[in-house]
Formats: sequence, structure tokens, C-alpha cells
Amino acid sequence: MADALITPEVLKGFRDYLPEQMLARERLMETARDVYRRYGFAPIDTPALEYSRILLGKGGDESDKQLFRFTDQGERDVAMRFDLTVPLARFVAQHVHEVGLPFKRYHLATVWRAEKPQKGRYREFMQCDFDTIGSESNAADIETLLVIHDLLSAIGFERFQIRVNNRRILNGVLAGLGLSGQTAAVLRALDKLAKVGVDAVVEEMTAKAGATESQARQVLEIARPGIGWDELKQALNGNDEGLKGFDSLKELFDVAIAAGVSPERLQLDVSIARGLDYYTGTIYETFLTDLPGIGSVCSGGRYDNLAGLFTKEKLPGVGASLGLDRLLAAMEELGLLKNGKTPAAVFIPYFESTRLADYHRVARALRAAGLGVEVFPEARALGKQLKYADKKRHAIALIAGSDEFAAGVWQVKDLRNGTSQKVAESELTATIQALLE
Repeated sequence: MADALITPEVLKGFRDYLPEQMLARERLMETARDVYRRYGFAPIDTPALEYSRILLGKGGDESDKQLFRFTDQGERDVAMRFDLTVPLARFVAQHVHEVGLPFKRYHLATVWRAEKPQKGRYREFMQCDFDTIGSESNAADIETLLVIHDLLSAIGFERFQIRVNNRRILNGVLAGLGLSGQTAAVLRALDKLAKVGVDAVVEEMTAKAGATESQARQVLEIARPGIGWDELKQALNGNDEGLKGFDSLKELFDVAIAAGVSPERLQLDVSIARGLDYYTGTIYETFLTDLPGIGSVCSGGRYDNLAGLFTKEKLPGVGASLGLDRLLAAMEELGLLKNGKTPAAVFIPYFESTRLADYHRVARALRAAGLGVEVFPEARALGKQLKYADKKRHAIALIAGSDEFAAGVWQVKDLRNGTSQKVAESELTATIQALLE
């Protein structure tokens, strides 16, 4: 009796990526790499698995609950990384004398979180991080904002907003209200404001942070959208920690605008807390103006104390992460993804069975000129092959049968509009490049 077939399926919260989706992902990754490299960031990689002690307690209670954690065959307590920042802290502590300081790195890799799946959010997803390690200067924070801005612009967005805050400002506000001892719990509640609303945040602050209702509502009053610089400074009421954060943030806005960033793309937002416990200074969240409900598509901040868990050497850092899959979901909803199921713009049908060598000879010449070319692998009717090319969304078909070979020409058919022309073989590259431009 034959074995029963295994049902092909993926785990909840995970997904397969078809060629059309992967091409879109890779285009975004290539854009991110290009922007990061323009600023001098260098690539690294780290293992998917770390000792659990490396990851536990670094992102707060919620992150610990979301770890994929198990005992491996060697009886080691291990977990899959939930972000790329904690492994970076371990990496730099281990390799600081090899990489030197300041160290600017980018890292594009998969991470895992056992959280509830929702639209645009999966349990396995790609992060595209960049960080500067070894500098406490506000200049590094400013550069981080500029990279976020240039990254969103390079991807093709015109309408987006980078919301910025500073944990020191929040610390100063809480100190002024007598809530310094409950900072972590208050900030975790505040970070949920956009999702659950004012009353739910007040309830959580009173229940979990020990704040009075009056204290909670005062926090939310200061953290309300649209608060001005002067009012915020007055609310800090001479608190040194809060004023340091205020001055850093004001300089960040002034320099970014002077460097050419549109003020409309920046917003002071005291409600942004970033739930992860390791942030200590500037924090960033980026929202698409046309689709704010999908959440932040590029977030990060300063984490001066994270590497201190691994080394006595002080290794301050600042950086951000592009939410690749969330951004792709947004682009798909906004109709911004380029359609295509193949990376090869040019298609050569194989229908003259004795001319396979000529088809491949021309294909290799075009590839050497930088063009993507696919040659169909079987000699079939031309019509069937052109239907295949349409389905794959090739842009150009190069057609040559016995008549074209006898005349020394190729038919160049633009599959996007149906036009065609006969071109000498020596002019194929220039003709195709002109059509694709």
C-alpha cells in the first residue's frame, strides 16, 4: 500500500514567497544596501541561533515571551534571534578590537518572534538594520535620521513622516511627576497609545505602573500630538535629564532641516516610547502618510547601555531597522509594486530546432552587455512560447526563424505594447537597451 501523501502547508505566521514577491523583496533589499553603503556602513552576519542568555531580558518581558526557545541536541539552551540589535551588541563586544570604533554596520537577515500574526506581520520576517557603534555624539543620531529619510525616498515614497522623540525627555517628564521608579512600565503603556487609545493606556498605567489617574493623564497631555517645543521645554521644568534630551532633539531637527530634509517629513512625537527596554536616547518611527494604519515601517533609536551586558568597555550605539515585509504589504496595498515574475527582461523563444546554438550565442552576448535574458528550454510552437513570455511578464521577445536567420536579422517584439521591428544582430543590444529605458 502506498504511503499517504503529506499535506503541503506552512506553519501559522509563516509564508512562502513566490517569484513575483521575492523579486519585490530583493529590489527593496538592494535599495537598502545601496543607501547604507553610501553612508559608509559595512555588512556583517551573525548566526540565527544564540545562547538564550544572550537574548533573554534584552527586549523586555514581551520579547522574552516571543522567543522561539528550545534545548538542542547538545543540551544547550538556545533561542532564535528576535531582532538584529542584540546579536550586534554581542558581536561588537566579541570583535571590537577587530572592527575598530566607531563601527558602522548594516545587516539584512531573518528574525523570528512567536507573536500573534496579523496583516503585514509574520512570525518569521526580514530586518534590514544599520547601526553606528562607539559614538555618543548626537551627530550619529542625526545621521541615522538622514539614512531613514534617504532610504524611504530611494524606495520611491514621497509621502511619509519620521516621528522622533528622546527617552531622556520622557524620563524627565516622569521624574517631574514622581514616576521615575515606574519608568519601564509607564513607557510600555504609552507605546500602545496609537493602538488602544487614551483610556486603555491610563488604565494600564494605573494598574501596572502604579500611577494615579491624574499622573497618567498628565503624561498623556505632554505626549499629545502637536505639542510645541516651548511648551515641552516648560513641562520639563528644569529637569536636567529631560533638558539634555530636549536639546539633542532640537539640534537633530535643526540640522536635518538645514541639510535639506522637508520639515513636513519630521514630527516631534513625545508619545513614541519604543517598547524595547534597551533604548536610552533618540527614538524613531516612520509612517506612510497614505497608509498610517499599517504601523511604523522603519524604527530604531539609541541604546547606550546594551553592549554593557557583554563587556566592561563602553560601546554606545544608535541605529534603525527597515520593516521589509510590512513595507512590502503597504506597497502592495498602495499599488506601488512593480509587476514581474522574472528578473530577465528579454525572452528568446526556441522554435527552430537546428538553431539552439545561435539562440544561446546571442543570449550570452546580451548578458555580457548587462541584460537579463531567458532562452526557452524546449522547441515548441512559437505561439505557446509567447504566451509563456506574457505570463512571466518579459518585456522583450527576440524572435528568429529560418527567414530571419537567412536575412541576418532578428525580430524585436515589445511585449508591453505589441510593436515589433526587424533589427540586425549587431544592433540588438543598443535597440533593446533603448526600448527598456
